[in-house]
Order: sequence, then C-alpha cells, then structure tokens
Amino acid sequence: MRAENPVAPDAPLRLLIEGRVQGVGFRESMVFEATRLDVRGWVRNRLDGSVEAVFDGAPSARAALLAWARRGPGVALVISVQVRAATAAEIASIGAVFTRAPTAR
Repeated sequence: MRAENPVAPDAPLRLLIEGRVQGVGFRESMVFEATRLDVRGWVRNRLDGSVEAVFDGAPSARAALLAWARRGPGVALVISVQVRAATAAEIASIGAVFTRAPTAR
C-alpha cells in the first residue's frame, strides 16, 4: 500500500481506492457500511478503474469507514488507498446521507 499523509482527526476525508474495486459491489457495500456508521458523503467509480469517496462524520466513524475501505467487500482486492483531507469543494459536495454518485468524467 502507498504511504499516506497524516490527516487531522476531525477532517472530512477523500479516498482514492485502487485494485479490483469495480464490478465487485464496492460502491453498494460502501453505501451500506457508511449508512450503518452514520457517515455522510458519496462514493463513485472513476474511468481509470479506481473508486473515489468523500465523507465526513464522527472521528471514530470516519476511521471505521477508512478501515473498511482498505479491505472492501469480500470479492474486492484493494491494492492501495490514498487518503487526504477533502478540499473545500469536496466538502461542499457532501450531502445529508451517504450516496452513490455518477462515475467521474
């Protein structure tokens, strides 16, 4: 896995997840897990085969969703997760619940 930059514990996160993460139910499973953890945000496929997610919630819930993203659902094969603090524009895109967003263009 790639090295990650430290992120403040209260910062909304942006993840870029690489590996076998499309066509394996990753997004649907992440929506389920985020909803269970009461995390708000979104997840989407990217044209390069990766999955991107932006989310916020209680620090322990964010940490739990990050830990889940590092392994994904059973049939996924996560190779790397790049983690950084979400930008202001990404934070503004976070709604009241966790959703599956359209594929990034």
